[in-house]
Amino acid sequence: MMDWTDRHCRFFHRLLTRHTRLYTEMVTTGALLHGDVPRHLDFNDEEHPVALQLGGSEPDDLARCAKLAEQWGYDEVNLNCGCPSERVQRGAFGACLMAEPELVADGVKAMRDACSLPVTVKHRIGIDRGEDYGFLRDFVGTLHQRGGCEVFIVHARNAWLQGLSPKENREVPPLRHEQVYRLKADFPALTIVINGGITTDAQIGEHLQHVDGVMVGRHAYHEPWALAAWDQRFFGDDSVALHDRAAAEAAMVSYMDGLVAQGLPWAYAARHMLGLHNGLPGARRWRQVWSDHKLKAMAPAEVSALARQGLRARPSADTIAAFA
Repeated sequence: MMDWTDRHCRFFHRLLTRHTRLYTEMVTTGALLHGDVPRHLDFNDEEHPVALQLGGSEPDDLARCAKLAEQWGYDEVNLNCGCPSERVQRGAFGACLMAEPELVADGVKAMRDACSLPVTVKHRIGIDRGEDYGFLRDFVGTLHQRGGCEVFIVHARNAWLQGLSPKENREVPPLRHEQVYRLKADFPALTIVINGGITTDAQIGEHLQHVDGVMVGRHAYHEPWALAAWDQRFFGDDSVALHDRAAAEAAMVSYMDGLVAQGLPWAYAARHMLGLHNGLPGARRWRQVWSDHKLKAMAPAEVSALARQGLRARPSADTIAAFA
């Protein structure tokens, strides 16, 4: 989700669901220790609960970054052991770390010793073409016993470290959700969250019969209105979610007005809501208006008015909610 789940995206998603935990883009330890910390760590108070996802492998560096996460007010720090990109591999972190469980466990322990935040790990079910469940079981067992990790977010695909692009690594290695179910059965005291290929509320509900949580990535980004039903369906709370897409758009316009007041461009935030009206008449025209570079000098409210002209006459909010 690099370059996707920035603070503007997370603010938008928080308008739609107040209980779902949000995760940052992966931030490398080097970027934090040698770069612009506020640029990487600043976030909106409305985003809570929000987790900082780190990329790195050196325990001391991870510990220092975990401490920064706590100082900046994050609710969780997550170590990425699932990204398969060649650039990440060259940095000796991401999915290739699954081959070094002792090192990962040392990193987790160092982070836990450095802060009071929950320290979690996101990983794959395996690397390359090996399908030995024992590899996955031992990885999790080592991180738990040696590092004290209690929460694992498991992408139910292998990461093929050679020959596939990151996009292909999300599509080509077969999904094996049953491996994650088995992991929960073998470690009932641990919190196991499943990820990978999950695109409907029905699928989320089915997975929750076997594991403790579900992470949804690209589907949530491309179809953001799906998030509006989650507080009621999965958290039993129907008092906070927005039930009208127009209200979500209006809230984002207000947010973008705030960016303009700070001298910041609003278009970088607007791009995250382009899927808001998917499936409705006029949605394509609405997206085109918000994406039109020639309109960037206009105020967000003016662009919103133009965009909404592209939407055809719409049914009531209750009807939209029933068919969304």
